[in-house]
Amino acid sequence: MSKKLIIKTAEQIEGIKASSILAAQTLKNVEPFVKVGVSTKYLNDICNQFMRDNQAIPATLGYRGYPAETCISVNDVVCHGIPGAYTLREGDILNIDVTTILNGYYGDTSKMYKVGQISEYAQKLIDVTKQSLAVGISQCKAGNRIGFIGNAIDKYIKNYGYSIVYEFCGHGVGLKFHEEPEVGHNRTEDLGHEMVPGMTFTIEPMINAGKARVKIDKKDKWTARTIDGKLSAQYEHTICITNSEPYILTDLDNEFPVPKSVF
Repeated sequence: MSKKLIIKTAEQIEGIKASSILAAQTLKNVEPFVKVGVSTKYLNDICNQFMRDNQAIPATLGYRGYPAETCISVNDVVCHGIPGAYTLREGDILNIDVTTILNGYYGDTSKMYKVGQISEYAQKLIDVTKQSLAVGISQCKAGNRIGFIGNAIDKYIKNYGYSIVYEFCGHGVGLKFHEEPEVGHNRTEDLGHEMVPGMTFTIEPMINAGKARVKIDKKDKWTARTIDGKLSAQYEHTICITNSEPYILTDLDNEFPVPKSVF
């Protein structure tokens, strides 16, 4: 990663916003296809076609050798699940993560999906994980430090006995796939960069029902699973820091209010 923060102009933020909206639309478009018997490769192909039909390309394909247009992580897969022949089963939970490149700008988002009826155990993990993202976003104000995000998420998650993956983090995004700053989701003494208007980055907490550690598949070198086989969940938004409230660029469902003034 570059060590220099990239503060975006208003014009660049509009470009990042357009790409972010398309990424969110990609996740919305694939939702009806998430059902029993459908392969993760088929879901990947649906996302890929939608991105390309809308004049965007997927950022993940070929990135450091990654072989697919999305990451699809099922059940105990924490992140970087490679779409393939696996067919969805009743009760599965999965995360689909997409990053679009539209007119040179990047938008990055992910969300959880349910296959048929899932257990209360899985539903609680999903709900808490989604709320942990909202808790992190609540710290995104000019003058706060990046470390406030992880500290707030950590405090919230401890109420539920879950663990937070520490081997992956959020990151700056917009003009490149991965930029500064790194955005951790765990408690930290190093509060890091001050947030200033024009910063764009992702928050993407990965919450495990069991232990925090992950293991990387020795064959594909990408798929990260929980060390104990227990479930994992993740939600992700791309955030823009403004002079007032945070601007959630990938918030297609208007769950977070748009600031009255960006700059």
